[in-house]
Amino acid sequence: MESKKILFFVVLVSLLNSCRFKVKDYKSDTINITQVSTHVWQHTSFLQTETFGNVPCNGAIIVNDGKAIVFDTPTNDKASKQLIEWIQSELKSEIIAIVPTHFHEDCLGGLHQFHTANVESYALDVTMELAKSQNIKTLPKNEFSSSKEFQLGNKKVIVSFLGEGHTKDNIVAYFPEDKALFGGCLLKSLKASKGYLGDANVKEWSNTIQKIKNTYPQIEIVIPGHGKSGDSELLEYTQQLFQESSL
Repeated sequence: MESKKILFFVVLVSLLNSCRFKVKDYKSDTINITQVSTHVWQHTSFLQTETFGNVPCNGAIIVNDGKAIVFDTPTNDKASKQLIEWIQSELKSEIIAIVPTHFHEDCLGGLHQFHTANVESYALDVTMELAKSQNIKTLPKNEFSSSKEFQLGNKKVIVSFLGEGHTKDNIVAYFPEDKALFGGCLLKSLKASKGYLGDANVKEWSNTIQKIKNTYPQIEIVIPGHGKSGDSELLEYTQQLFQESSL
C-alpha cells in the first residue's frame, strides 16, 4: 500500500512539472514567441534591411525557478516591451539578464527597453568595443571576457566565445538541462544562405563550429539567429557551408 502511495506521488509530481510551462505561444505584428523545449523559448522579431528585406530575427529565453535570461533583444523597443511583459505575465518570471550575442542591431535594437525595465545587461568585452565603435547609443552595462555562467535557480546557463564567424564577437549560450544551444547568427538554419558577411571571418567560421561541437557534444536543440530552430544538424550544415572548399 505504501509503495502505491509513493508511486502516485511520483506520478503526480511528474504531471505537475510537465504542465508547469505549458504556456501558449504568442504572436503579434511585432513579435512571435515559441516554446522549443521545457525551459527554452524562441522569440522572433523583424528588421527591415536594404539587402535582405524584412528579416525575421531570433533570440532565446531560458527560464527556470521563476528566473529568466533573454539572449538578444528583439529588434526594437516596442517588440522588447511586449516580450518583457509576456515573460512577466505568462512565465511568471523575473528577467535577471539580457545578453546580446554580438554587436549588430538584431541583438541590441531593443536594449533601451530592457534598461527601462531595470534588467541587467551583459556583453562580451569585444562586443562592447565594437558597439562603441559603431556609435550605438544604448550599450550593455556589464562586460565579461571569454565566458560567463548564470544561475537560474539550481540550473546553470553557460555563455562562451569559441571563435570568430559571423562577427569577431559572436558568442553562444548553452543550457545543459535541455541540451539546448542558442547559436545566434553564428548558426544557420537548414538551407539558409551565408547571409550578411560584412563583419564576418569566413575562414574561421567552420573551425568555430567545430569548437562548439567539441565543447558541447550533447547538443540536441539549436536555435539559429534567423530561420527555424532544429537539432545538431544545424551545426553540420553551417560547418559545411563555410568549409574552405565552399568559399
